[in-house]
Amino acid sequence: MAIDTHDSATIDTHDPATIRKLSDEATRVLLNKPNTISSTHGGWMMIATILIEAWDLYAIAFVLIFIKTDFNPTAAQLGLATAAVQGGALIGALLGGIFADYFGRKKVFIGTMILFIILAIAQAFVRDIWELILIRFLIGIPLGSDISNGYAYIMESMSKGKREQMGSRWQFMFGLGEVFAIIIITVMYVIGMDHSLLWRIALALGAVPAAILLFWRLDLPETPLSLLQRGHFRKAKEVSKRLFDDPLDMLPNEDVQLPKPRLGDFLKVIWADPIKKRATIFSWISNACQGAEFTAWGFYLPVILVLSGVGVSSDGNITGTNMVTALIFCLATISGYVAPLMLPRIGHRGVAMWGFGLAFFGLILGGLGIQYDWKIIIVVGACILMWGHYWDASNGMTISSMVAPSRFKATASGFGYVFVKGASFFGAFVFPILSEQFGKAGATFSVAILSLIGFLAAKFILPEVYGYVETEELPDSQ
Repeated sequence: MAIDTHDSATIDTHDPATIRKLSDEATRVLLNKPNTISSTHGGWMMIATILIEAWDLYAIAFVLIFIKTDFNPTAAQLGLATAAVQGGALIGALLGGIFADYFGRKKVFIGTMILFIILAIAQAFVRDIWELILIRFLIGIPLGSDISNGYAYIMESMSKGKREQMGSRWQFMFGLGEVFAIIIITVMYVIGMDHSLLWRIALALGAVPAAILLFWRLDLPETPLSLLQRGHFRKAKEVSKRLFDDPLDMLPNEDVQLPKPRLGDFLKVIWADPIKKRATIFSWISNACQGAEFTAWGFYLPVILVLSGVGVSSDGNITGTNMVTALIFCLATISGYVAPLMLPRIGHRGVAMWGFGLAFFGLILGGLGIQYDWKIIIVVGACILMWGHYWDASNGMTISSMVAPSRFKATASGFGYVFVKGASFFGAFVFPILSEQFGKAGATFSVAILSLIGFLAAKFILPEVYGYVETEELPDSQ
């Protein structure tokens, strides 16, 4: 498509309508750019954050039994220790998305990694359960912030189709992080490391991949779309040339003043367009259902397997349980890899419906296995659940960010992640309590309802948006 260039000397940079028109023209060009090596590199650097979150989230699942021995927490305290990071991530997702739209992507993703490294190490030095709860709440803030910012970066720096596949790889990365956590913690357990030291080192080790990722990200540029929406035209032209070999000649060679995005306008814009509205509502429902679905059962899977006697030796050694769990998550990781590849074939609706449908069936099967002490059925149910979950959780964040206007992409990602983390906090906190009241089988059947809701939302609410390119017609008043 040919784009007319403009003589910057003839452009009135004080006319908001003219500047907005040029900004929208440049936005359309960038959103339809083909992929490049540089943009793919940036996408992988953003999605790699999931490895760190997966380590932090799942490492504690494997050491809960040791934390319980050291601190003797109540069921509510144990639930808070596991759920606190979700509560912090809820706040971080919302604030991080807003800050990223105001101040740019790079400042936020550098700051969040530094904060995470400090807090991850601090976990090793807590003296009681309440200190652990507090640190884990605080560590969730940079995690949530980085996810919302990272999704905006992916949607702004990669081509259509490719950005959707990259965004949907978060479950693949999550699976890798979980497998790494399982293997490393199992090795520490097998070599006979003191259990009080083991859980502290396991939680602090999350700082290592975070430091590596921080180093790799230092050279990443700000996205041209983020610069564009904040009026930094000179830098936007420079970065666009670097990423896409396009200097955006339609823009003047000077920075301009553009109104800051207002949070109140975000929902107005989303609600004004039927596709944006339905896709966003689905993403919120999907994120909530899959978040609670995993943390209420998949997160506690090691504990469920131990208490059910799966893989536990006669002398109480849980190495076998860890190996069974590792195999389940290896299968889940494969599922997370396959899900993005299926998008061109069955679309977002197909991936979501198959995912939630399989998760529902797996939870029902797992609940029956627990109820009747059928150990092999528990494992089979867990495998089906994890395959389905890694599909149903793959595209909620992608959809919420993809359909939002560029000036609100990080905000939209943050809002979407709030539903993941709010539901995850609820699931992690409530599942131990439900298990005490109704038994693990009853609690598992309750979680299956969430998977069914997600399936129905995919079937009746989600419009097919694979390949969607966002456009926004701004009112004259804006």
